[in-house]
Amino acid sequence: MSEVAWTQGVHHVGLTVPNIEDTRAFFMDVLGFQKVGEKPEYPAVFVSDGAVMITLWQVSNPATASGFDRKNCVGLHHMALRVPSQAALQELHSILEQHPGVDVEFAPESLGGGEVQHMMCNIPGGVRVEFIALPE
Repeated sequence: MSEVAWTQGVHHVGLTVPNIEDTRAFFMDVLGFQKVGEKPEYPAVFVSDGAVMITLWQVSNPATASGFDRKNCVGLHHMALRVPSQAALQELHSILEQHPGVDVEFAPESLGGGEVQHMMCNIPGGVRVEFIALPE
């Protein structure tokens, strides 16, 4: 067994979505990510917040694609993104509550009774995303 981890954090996360433009717009227009590349023939769009890159792939046939079922699907349960402060988490919650295509699962609350605050939502594209703010 190695004494040092072989990995050094997340480089990127790949998400398959039913409408690549809606999901790209959410990451860029709402969360402030920047487009760092694309492969129109694939089709794929790459967006980043400077810490993590998200690869968005267009599903082949949105009409027959299966939606996420966290209790019956193997794979990504959710993606957690850190926000800079608990005040920013509250502000983001207010924005997301009003954003079309976003379903807020729960508002900011304590994570496990501790000082970390988090909230969960489903974003355009059907991906479940958690936003986390560490204690200040």
